[in-house]
Amino acid sequence: MRKTLSLVLPVLIPSWQFFKTIEPSPRVQWARIGGGGPRWQEFRPRPQRLSAAQMFKRLFYNAVWNEALFVVSCAERIEAEPTAHSITEIQRRIIASLPHLSDATLQFRLIFIDRNGQDLLYRSASFPARPAS
Repeated sequence: MRKTLSLVLPVLIPSWQFFKTIEPSPRVQWARIGGGGPRWQEFRPRPQRLSAAQMFKRLFYNAVWNEALFVVSCAERIEAEPTAHSITEIQRRIIASLPHLSDATLQFRLIFIDRNGQDLLYRSASFPARPAS
């Protein structure tokens, strides 16, 4: 019993000691290019409020949040070393979330928001909102 408990307990109460430092997470913003300069909007902003039922449901199923974590993971990889895969994955998710802009040209950027304001980390090249066939 004691052995089983020692295996289950770390799953229920995780350790946060694996973080060396806690730093701001990159935010992904997108904009439609053309016509008076870009107007940046946050990609998949967090909800301002959640009901108790929504919070309970999120304990067991939260595909949107899992995908948002993947996008942040791609953004962190771009910060460390930009790769075509990470850039393409973010572009694909932005395109999929904006089907009404199928004829537009888009761009995304990564910013860090810290106590001193915001710092631009990366700005993508423009890309069509229609996925390549």
